[in-house]
Amino acid sequence: METRVWIEDIAKHDDQDVELRGWLTNKRSSGKLHFLQLRDGTGIIQCVVFKGDVTPELFTRCDHLAQETALVVRGHVKKDPRSPIGFELQVKDVEVAAEPTAEFPIGNKDHGVAFLMDQRHLWLRSRKQVATLRVRAAIVTAVREYFDSNGFTLMDAPIFTPAACEGTTNLFHVDYHGTDAYLTQSGQLYAEAGAMALGKVYCFGPTFRAEKSKTRRHLSEFWMVEPEVAWMDLAGDMDLAEDFLTFVVRRVLERRRPELLVLERDLSKLEAAATKPYPRISYDEAVEVIRKRKPDFPPGEDFGAEEETILGEGYDRPVIVHRYPHAIKAFYMKRDPAQPDRALNMDVLAPEGFGEIIGGGQREDDLGVLEAALDKHGLPKASFEWYLDLRRYGTVPHSGFGLGIERTVAWITGTHHVRECIPFPRMLERLTP
Repeated sequence: METRVWIEDIAKHDDQDVELRGWLTNKRSSGKLHFLQLRDGTGIIQCVVFKGDVTPELFTRCDHLAQETALVVRGHVKKDPRSPIGFELQVKDVEVAAEPTAEFPIGNKDHGVAFLMDQRHLWLRSRKQVATLRVRAAIVTAVREYFDSNGFTLMDAPIFTPAACEGTTNLFHVDYHGTDAYLTQSGQLYAEAGAMALGKVYCFGPTFRAEKSKTRRHLSEFWMVEPEVAWMDLAGDMDLAEDFLTFVVRRVLERRRPELLVLERDLSKLEAAATKPYPRISYDEAVEVIRKRKPDFPPGEDFGAEEETILGEGYDRPVIVHRYPHAIKAFYMKRDPAQPDRALNMDVLAPEGFGEIIGGGQREDDLGVLEAALDKHGLPKASFEWYLDLRRYGTVPHSGFGLGIERTVAWITGTHHVRECIPFPRMLERLTP
């Protein structure tokens, strides 16, 4: 009896009889031969049906199989240097498990983005989409591996929150049993509480922004990992971000190189990012670089996509920009004692125009300063009393950051738009499928 195997493991079964289960992704015929391209989610293999090896009825049946027919294929594994995976299957038997009831809507032709997004549940089956999602999974695995192996404790943050980290303007409001609540934009505040209890923590989950944005970098729902560490200053935070990111890139290069090649990613662009150190420049130094290209850029403003792209062009790996103007940062950012108008914060900008993938910094640990910041930003103090308690009872310096998974996937895979970096994207004008 044939051994049932996955295509990604086919090399272990050279010159053996096996059973494969998957879907027909393409087909061509040449006289006495049918070439069936079978995919099973782990790979694609060519299954060769020779007229003399099967019954006349089966040979004829194979000539009329529709795309996405579910098949059980049995045959003999043979090496084939012409194949992308180095092997093909010489077919002995084909069993049709399920036939499509209509023509598959995504054919071998160009389709518009809107059409493909409407068919996202089916578009996921395509070769590049499968490769992207497998790279995403490798990134998530590497994220957890890094923190779990470096003494961090996973601490989940709530999705429903009574207040926002940075104001409620861009948040989704919900009625929580008659009380105003919001879908979280970050787990950071709760991670800070965790750091005071556990020392080193990270939260990892979906976050939400109701921004009216249609750029290639924005989603309404995205995933973010947020470490927080007690007794850590800004310098330590930058060291952590650098060490973490190089680890993730190395792991993806080790584990998903074939998928990156399917995506036609220039691996040399990533290999530089897998090594330390990353360049570090101050906000003021960054402004000087930007103004050489954009003389009218006003110092004191935050960077947009164009400015981040300019900054990334000068480096072969991510660049860390630190000490932005405090006025443009969140209420919880600590001021730099040496430059009170600057925040002890940092952003990590990916090269090649992918922009910010990490944002973080040192948190304000002084109770009085934090209370004044809440008042200045017009945030309801009552909703933050529990957060202020962290400063009332054993306050210490602490820092952390957030990394957006989809932007990181876009950068590592070289994908232009983040909508292809999450299985089912939620955007300004898209809630389906």
